[in-house]
Amino acid sequence: MSETASQPSDSSPFNFAESFSGKKWVLSPYNERKAETIVQRHGLGTVVAQILAARDIEISDIGAFLEPRLKYYLSNLSPLKGTDEAAKRIERAIRSGEKICIFGDYDVDGATSSALMSRFLTTLGHTKHSIYIPDRMTEGYGPNNDALQSIKDEGASLVIMLDCGTTAFEPAEFAHTIGLDVLIIDHHAAEPKLPKALAVINPNRMDEDGSLGHLAACGVTFLTLIEIVKYLRTTDFFNSHAEPDLMGLLDIVALGTVADVVPLKTLNRAIVAQGLKIMAKRHNIGITALLDVADVTSAPQGFHLGFVLGPRINAGGRVGDASLGAKLLTETNPIKAQEIATILDNHNDDRKDIEKQTLEQALHLMEEQSAELNHLVCVAGDNWHPGVIGIVAARLKERTNRPTFVITIDEDGIGKGSGRSVNGVDMGALVIAARQNGLLIAGGGHKMAAGLTVEKDRILEFAKFVDEHISKKHGSEPLKPELPIDAILSAQGATVELAQTLSAMEPFGQGNPEPRLALMDCRILKVDVLKDVHLRLIVGDAMRNGSLTVMAWKAADTPLGKTLMKDCFNRPVHLAGTLQINEWRGRKSAQFILSDAAPAW
Repeated sequence: MSETASQPSDSSPFNFAESFSGKKWVLSPYNERKAETIVQRHGLGTVVAQILAARDIEISDIGAFLEPRLKYYLSNLSPLKGTDEAAKRIERAIRSGEKICIFGDYDVDGATSSALMSRFLTTLGHTKHSIYIPDRMTEGYGPNNDALQSIKDEGASLVIMLDCGTTAFEPAEFAHTIGLDVLIIDHHAAEPKLPKALAVINPNRMDEDGSLGHLAACGVTFLTLIEIVKYLRTTDFFNSHAEPDLMGLLDIVALGTVADVVPLKTLNRAIVAQGLKIMAKRHNIGITALLDVADVTSAPQGFHLGFVLGPRINAGGRVGDASLGAKLLTETNPIKAQEIATILDNHNDDRKDIEKQTLEQALHLMEEQSAELNHLVCVAGDNWHPGVIGIVAARLKERTNRPTFVITIDEDGIGKGSGRSVNGVDMGALVIAARQNGLLIAGGGHKMAAGLTVEKDRILEFAKFVDEHISKKHGSEPLKPELPIDAILSAQGATVELAQTLSAMEPFGQGNPEPRLALMDCRILKVDVLKDVHLRLIVGDAMRNGSLTVMAWKAADTPLGKTLMKDCFNRPVHLAGTLQINEWRGRKSAQFILSDAAPAW
């Protein structure tokens, strides 16, 4: 089989019921004429053209997709509701020398949003501001009355809530009563009623058109800053102040966008593409320190944002000091930045250990879970570390292909939970519905992730409520795990040239995943175990021609890895994964990163 991907048909091209991981491989359908048009207009290889044709991209938008430019997406945008009020209030605070408090969430999106606002205010000459990041363990998500009272007592008259606040009705009311003005810049799901604030800037407000609903909070913050600058241009403000370089902040916006796992489409894609270029210049001292501590010497890619930098910044909020991420991203002293980056790196190691222990316990509970839940995984444990339950939920979701909630219960019988969803299930809406039905103390989120607070005695009732709502949409049968396949190749077709062509689709992430290929009828010629945990396979095609390296990371002790070593040596097998370029001592070779495997016998 050549490099050309096979064409889809009504019947599945895969001759097995399920893979070794219990998944059904599904080849993405595409329009052949559309693929041919993409080849002709853009000079791309057939594999990339077919993948682009299968994804929800209009032919007229292919050029913007391949070369995403901010100007293209920003030129016709209308301001989000509330930006005028925010611009005027922030200008007044700066001119009168008021103290401003930036209140951000404890994750990467909150840290990057907070850093953006802080750097912006500093550039405008306003140094009388502080950043407040709540402690995940003692305060939980979002603003609370005690924190707001403390902020007021320290002299602030304006609080800007970032990546939180959309459903903070009682705290916003409390802030009003103590004379603390509130601006909210957020992206989480909203209700018909909005909190009492001078402005709630959120593309997911019900009175917005939803066209920017895919933005992370840092993206919403960035758009808000653009509108503030536009407003300040209409005044005499820039007669005495330098206009800030907002484009120079895109490395921060890109980091928060990828780490918050929002879809990398349209404006988000342009933000990340341009942000990566800026990050490669290493202008941000904090990001540079984090790259150094993580041993990233090459130009950063989307992978580094989501799996290298993001987890380290998140580690502060999970198992350490929640404010460290924002501090790092606003630090101007290289020595201090290196110190903070090292602390975050150590916290990340601690997080991994705690996560492993919690995952083992959660898996045990999941096996004992009541069969009453058709679509949902919901496990709860006493005193699990709140900082890792979101990651554990993601791990369980990956294993089961089911929406998953992981809940930690404290000594008072109050559960704090984190959820991760699958495509087609709007978790944020389900959690809000459960709260509105009196099943939760608090809760909110967006389509793919959510947080909640619930009484221990109501956890099962909540789980059944969510499960029933999913059943109404998807039926009573459990959601079957599927593995999307973008194209089919032979082992010989997995070349360096193809990997280079596929890179035209970067940056990869949520909504634009790295293309997953199926290598059909391979022969495993050799298997090595590396560092007791990884597998390195040398494979050829059906005739044992070629020599492609396949890496199966952390697979040696998994059912998939054991099956490959025990049952598949020198036998026909189908492999699914991504194609990358491995560079060693100046020599480039193709390398296949394994996702799954299936029998070909």
